[in-house]
Amino acid sequence: MQTLQKILPKYTIALGVIFIATVIFLMMRGNVVRVNTVAVKEMELVQAVYATGYVDADIMADLRTEISGTVGKVGFLEGERVKKGDKILEFDDRQLQLLVQEAEAALSEQQAAVNDAMLKLRRSRNLYRMGAVSRQQLDDAENTFVQADRLLQQRRLQHESSLDALTKLFVEAPIDGVLALQNARAGDFLSSATLVATVIDTSSYVLNVEIDELDVPKLKVGQLATIALDAFSDDRFHARVERIVPQTDKVTKTSRVYLALQEPVRGIQVGMTATANIIYSTIEGALLVPKTAVFEEERRQYVWKIDDGLLKKQLITPGASDLIYFEVTNGLSGGDLVVLNPEERFRDGMEAELADTQERSLPGDAGS
Repeated sequence: MQTLQKILPKYTIALGVIFIATVIFLMMRGNVVRVNTVAVKEMELVQAVYATGYVDADIMADLRTEISGTVGKVGFLEGERVKKGDKILEFDDRQLQLLVQEAEAALSEQQAAVNDAMLKLRRSRNLYRMGAVSRQQLDDAENTFVQADRLLQQRRLQHESSLDALTKLFVEAPIDGVLALQNARAGDFLSSATLVATVIDTSSYVLNVEIDELDVPKLKVGQLATIALDAFSDDRFHARVERIVPQTDKVTKTSRVYLALQEPVRGIQVGMTATANIIYSTIEGALLVPKTAVFEEERRQYVWKIDDGLLKKQLITPGASDLIYFEVTNGLSGGDLVVLNPEERFRDGMEAELADTQERSLPGDAGS
């Protein structure tokens, strides 16, 4: 009996140890978390300013009529290529020719009236010196001449105006290009200053984009950019900053920037929607970690690092960044595995089961 009493405490202790070990084992098994990870690598970090805008042209001319009249002939249609000096449209000149003839006749008639008034004035002056006419008669002759001469000047201006109108019968292309607008038909009556055509020099296409005022200091002429056009969704094009307009819109808080395309784009048109990533900084050999792996506590940045299969809360020092990645200047090394999309339930020492390890893609890819 005494022997049994001595054995029971030892047996009880052994069972307790086994129980505690079992509990610990089960608890540890409950702390296994399945995580997606990414391997940290040294790669190039490209920082870019994102902008939206549209295709524009530096050389583009809106053509307006200089006279009123009826369109006699249309020389070119929308979409056709024109050369400088080509007659895009011409007015019917019959009415103008009639006006010129009337102006010439009126000018000749008035010239004769002036000549007659001059002869009468000379005669009146001679007669006045001889005392044959009164001062009032002389004054009347002088007034008649002055009025006739004044009307002659008006007739000359009318004649010159009618002749000048003949030189404006044609609307001509001022540049080589493509007719983007043709707003007239034969037989239409057009008033002076009517917009009738637009000619675009297709070799002068640029991207007109809007930049947030906070990003303006990052930009300078000559920087490279990657361009995407909605009309060519699968393609990317190269451009360069050509001009930065030194004015910010008070309402939108944006500034205008012009980008010059570096290669021809077949099918491009003025007005097409465009987006641009303008590269302002490139860091070679940067140690990059996805922003989705970083979390913040008390204004410090951390990641969950995989250390011997366990989670480890790792303090990091972030540097430069783009839309997707942080540069890590301290706290991680190349090849380290970090957890994507960390959860609040994570704790130091939890066992990590790796669901997937992703290979990082190069930041600043044309599709981003």
